[in-house]
Amino acid sequence: VWGYEALVRGTAGEGAEFVLGQVEPELVYGFDQACRVRSVELAGRLFPPDPDVKLSINFMPNAVYEPNACIRATLAAAARVGFDPNRLMFEFTENERMQDVAHLRRIIAAYRAQGFTTALDDFGAGYAGLSLLTELKPDLLKIDMALIREIDLSATKRAIVGAVVTLAHDLGIVLLAEGIETAEELAVVRSFGIDLCQGYLLGRPAFDIAEETTPSVFG
Repeated sequence: VWGYEALVRGTAGEGAEFVLGQVEPELVYGFDQACRVRSVELAGRLFPPDPDVKLSINFMPNAVYEPNACIRATLAAAARVGFDPNRLMFEFTENERMQDVAHLRRIIAAYRAQGFTTALDDFGAGYAGLSLLTELKPDLLKIDMALIREIDLSATKRAIVGAVVTLAHDLGIVLLAEGIETAEELAVVRSFGIDLCQGYLLGRPAFDIAEETTPSVFG
Protein backbone atom coordinates (compact mmCIF):
# COMPACT_ATOMS: atom_id res chain seq x y z
CA VAL A 1 0.00 0.00 0.00
CA TRP A 2 1.44 3.35 -1.08
CA GLY A 3 -1.08 5.56 0.70
CA TYR A 4 -4.59 6.23 1.95
CA GLU A 5 -6.92 9.06 0.95
CA ALA A 6 -9.03 10.91 3.52
CA LEU A 7 -12.62 11.33 2.31
CA VAL A 8 -15.47 13.42 3.66
CA ARG A 9 -18.91 11.80 3.61
CA GLY A 10 -22.35 12.64 4.95
CA THR A 11 -24.04 10.69 7.72
CA ALA A 12 -25.93 8.63 5.12
CA GLY A 13 -22.87 8.13 2.92
CA GLU A 14 -23.39 11.20 0.71
CA GLY A 15 -20.37 12.28 -1.32
CA ALA A 16 -18.08 15.25 -0.82
CA GLU A 17 -19.96 17.45 -3.30
CA PHE A 18 -23.17 17.03 -1.30
CA VAL A 19 -21.43 17.69 2.02
CA LEU A 20 -19.63 20.80 0.78
CA GLY A 21 -22.92 22.08 -0.58
CA GLN A 22 -24.24 22.20 2.99
CA VAL A 23 -21.37 24.41 4.21
CA GLU A 24 -22.07 28.13 4.30
CA PRO A 25 -19.45 30.20 2.41
CA GLU A 26 -18.24 31.92 5.57
CA LEU A 27 -17.58 28.50 7.16
CA VAL A 28 -15.63 26.92 4.28
CA TYR A 29 -12.21 27.81 5.70
CA GLY A 30 -13.07 26.40 9.11
CA PHE A 31 -14.58 23.28 7.58
CA ASP A 32 -11.44 22.72 5.51
CA GLN A 33 -9.31 23.09 8.64
CA ALA A 34 -11.51 20.75 10.69
CA CYS A 35 -11.34 18.06 7.99
CA ARG A 36 -7.56 18.27 7.79
CA VAL A 37 -7.14 17.97 11.55
CA ARG A 38 -9.59 15.07 11.77
CA SER A 39 -7.78 13.25 8.95
CA VAL A 40 -4.40 13.55 10.66
CA GLU A 41 -5.83 12.44 14.01
CA LEU A 42 -7.34 9.34 12.40
CA ALA A 43 -4.10 8.58 10.57
CA GLY A 44 -2.17 8.82 13.82
CA ARG A 45 -4.50 6.24 15.34
CA LEU A 46 -5.08 3.87 12.41
CA PHE A 47 -2.09 3.99 10.08
CA PRO A 48 0.51 1.21 9.88
CA PRO A 49 3.97 2.11 11.22
CA ASP A 50 5.51 2.06 7.71
CA PRO A 51 7.02 5.57 7.35
CA ASP A 52 6.59 5.53 3.57
CA VAL A 53 2.78 5.22 3.60
CA LYS A 54 1.17 8.55 2.69
CA LEU A 55 -1.96 10.28 3.95
CA SER A 56 -3.63 12.12 1.08
CA ILE A 57 -5.84 15.09 1.95
CA ASN A 58 -7.95 17.04 -0.52
CA PHE A 59 -7.87 20.77 0.05
CA MET A 60 -9.83 23.70 -1.32
CA PRO A 61 -7.37 26.30 -2.69
CA ASN A 62 -10.03 29.00 -2.63
CA ALA A 63 -10.35 28.45 1.15
CA VAL A 64 -6.63 28.93 1.88
CA TYR A 65 -5.97 32.60 2.57
CA GLU A 66 -2.28 32.22 3.50
CA PRO A 67 -0.52 28.85 3.07
CA ASN A 68 1.83 28.88 6.06
CA ALA A 69 -0.82 30.19 8.44
CA CYS A 70 -3.44 27.72 7.24
CA ILE A 71 -1.16 24.70 7.70
CA ARG A 72 -0.44 25.38 11.39
CA ALA A 73 -3.43 23.45 12.75
CA THR A 74 -2.54 20.47 10.55
CA LEU A 75 1.07 20.46 11.76
CA ALA A 76 -0.05 20.85 15.36
CA ALA A 77 -2.37 17.84 14.99
CA ALA A 78 0.46 15.79 13.45
CA ALA A 79 2.76 16.65 16.35
CA ARG A 80 0.03 15.86 18.87
CA VAL A 81 -0.57 12.33 17.53
CA GLY A 82 3.03 11.61 16.48
CA PHE A 83 2.34 11.53 12.74
CA ASP A 84 5.31 12.45 10.52
CA PRO A 85 4.18 15.46 8.40
CA ASN A 86 6.46 14.31 5.58
CA ARG A 87 3.90 11.55 5.01
CA LEU A 88 1.27 14.13 4.00
CA MET A 89 0.12 14.60 0.41
CA PHE A 90 -2.23 17.44 -0.52
CA GLU A 91 -4.53 17.08 -3.52
CA PHE A 92 -6.16 19.92 -5.40
CA THR A 93 -8.80 19.18 -7.98
CA GLU A 94 -9.30 20.66 -11.42
CA ASN A 95 -13.04 20.29 -10.82
CA GLU A 96 -12.87 23.43 -8.66
CA ARG A 97 -12.55 26.52 -10.81
CA MET A 98 -9.46 28.34 -9.58
CA GLN A 99 -10.08 31.98 -8.82
CA ASP A 100 -6.36 32.75 -8.70
CA VAL A 101 -3.82 30.33 -10.20
CA ALA A 102 -0.94 32.45 -8.88
CA HIS A 103 -2.34 31.94 -5.37
CA LEU A 104 -2.47 28.17 -5.93
CA ARG A 105 1.13 28.30 -7.14
CA ARG A 106 2.11 29.98 -3.85
CA ILE A 107 0.25 27.31 -1.87
CA ILE A 108 2.06 24.50 -3.67
CA ALA A 109 5.44 26.20 -3.24
CA ALA A 110 4.79 26.60 0.50
CA TYR A 111 3.68 22.98 0.86
CA ARG A 112 6.72 21.70 -1.00
CA ALA A 113 8.95 23.79 1.25
CA GLN A 114 7.36 21.93 4.19
CA GLY A 115 8.22 18.59 2.55
CA PHE A 116 4.66 17.68 1.50
CA THR A 117 3.79 15.85 -1.71
CA THR A 118 1.34 17.61 -4.05
CA ALA A 119 -1.15 16.03 -6.45
CA LEU A 120 -3.55 17.19 -9.16
CA ASP A 121 -6.77 15.21 -8.70
CA ASP A 122 -9.44 14.24 -11.27
CA PHE A 123 -7.21 15.06 -14.24
CA GLY A 124 -9.27 15.05 -17.42
CA ALA A 125 -12.61 15.82 -15.78
CA GLY A 126 -12.66 19.53 -15.00
CA TYR A 127 -11.28 22.94 -15.78
CA ALA A 128 -8.12 23.66 -17.79
CA GLY A 129 -6.27 20.45 -16.94
CA LEU A 130 -3.30 20.95 -19.26
CA SER A 131 -3.07 24.60 -18.28
CA LEU A 132 -2.89 23.73 -14.57
CA LEU A 133 -0.38 20.97 -15.28
CA THR A 134 1.84 23.45 -17.12
CA GLU A 135 1.53 26.11 -14.42
CA LEU A 136 1.93 23.91 -11.35
CA LYS A 137 3.73 20.66 -12.26
CA PRO A 138 2.51 18.61 -9.28
CA ASP A 139 4.44 15.63 -7.94
CA LEU A 140 1.57 13.28 -8.74
CA LEU A 141 -1.22 13.26 -11.33
CA LYS A 142 -4.46 11.37 -10.68
CA ILE A 143 -6.24 10.33 -13.88
CA ASP A 144 -10.00 10.76 -13.44
CA MET A 145 -12.16 7.65 -13.30
CA ALA A 146 -14.13 8.84 -16.33
CA LEU A 147 -11.08 7.99 -18.44
CA ILE A 148 -10.40 4.71 -16.63
CA ARG A 149 -13.90 3.22 -16.39
CA GLU A 150 -14.27 0.50 -19.09
CA ILE A 151 -10.95 1.51 -20.63
CA ASP A 152 -10.57 -2.10 -21.77
CA LEU A 153 -13.59 -1.56 -24.06
CA SER A 154 -12.67 1.88 -25.42
CA ALA A 155 -9.87 2.49 -27.91
CA THR A 156 -10.46 6.24 -27.50
CA LYS A 157 -9.85 6.13 -23.75
CA ARG A 158 -6.76 3.99 -24.24
CA ALA A 159 -5.38 6.51 -26.73
CA ILE A 160 -6.00 9.45 -24.38
CA VAL A 161 -4.57 7.70 -21.33
CA GLY A 162 -1.56 6.57 -23.35
CA ALA A 163 -0.86 10.19 -24.27
CA VAL A 164 -1.21 11.25 -20.62
CA VAL A 165 1.25 8.53 -19.58
CA THR A 166 3.83 9.77 -22.10
CA LEU A 167 3.34 13.38 -21.01
CA ALA A 168 3.63 12.60 -17.30
CA HIS A 169 6.71 10.44 -17.71
CA ASP A 170 8.39 13.13 -19.84
CA LEU A 171 7.68 15.67 -17.07
CA GLY A 172 8.80 13.37 -14.26
CA ILE A 173 5.33 13.22 -12.69
CA VAL A 174 4.07 10.08 -10.94
CA LEU A 175 0.74 8.77 -12.25
CA LEU A 176 -2.22 7.28 -10.40
CA ALA A 177 -5.30 5.79 -12.08
CA GLU A 178 -8.57 6.39 -10.20
CA GLY A 179 -11.80 4.42 -10.11
CA ILE A 180 -10.59 0.93 -11.02
CA GLU A 181 -13.45 -1.51 -10.50
CA THR A 182 -12.64 -4.51 -12.71
CA ALA A 183 -9.67 -6.79 -13.31
CA GLU A 184 -9.82 -5.87 -17.00
CA GLU A 185 -9.42 -2.16 -16.24
CA LEU A 186 -6.51 -2.92 -13.92
CA ALA A 187 -4.80 -5.04 -16.57
CA VAL A 188 -4.96 -2.22 -19.13
CA VAL A 189 -3.73 0.36 -16.64
CA ARG A 190 -0.81 -1.86 -15.68
CA SER A 191 0.04 -2.42 -19.35
CA PHE A 192 0.57 1.35 -19.66
CA GLY A 193 3.09 1.28 -16.83
CA ILE A 194 1.01 3.57 -14.61
CA ASP A 195 2.71 3.79 -11.24
CA LEU A 196 -0.23 3.66 -8.80
CA CYS A 197 -3.87 2.50 -8.82
CA GLN A 198 -6.95 3.30 -6.75
CA GLY A 199 -10.51 1.98 -6.81
CA TYR A 200 -13.10 -0.38 -5.37
CA LEU A 201 -11.36 -3.40 -6.91
CA LEU A 202 -8.36 -2.70 -4.68
CA GLY A 203 -10.00 -1.29 -1.56
CA ARG A 204 -13.28 0.29 -0.49
CA PRO A 205 -13.63 3.31 1.81
CA ALA A 206 -13.91 2.62 5.53
CA PHE A 207 -15.99 4.99 7.62
CA ASP A 208 -15.22 6.60 10.95
CA ILE A 209 -18.16 8.63 12.25
CA ALA A 210 -17.21 12.06 13.53
CA GLU A 211 -18.86 13.61 16.53
CA GLU A 212 -21.70 16.01 15.81
CA THR A 213 -20.20 19.16 14.35
CA THR A 214 -21.45 22.63 15.11
CA PRO A 215 -20.44 25.96 13.54
CA SER A 216 -18.33 26.71 16.63
CA VAL A 217 -15.92 23.97 15.51
CA PHE A 218 -15.15 26.00 12.41
CA GLY A 219 -14.46 29.25 14.20
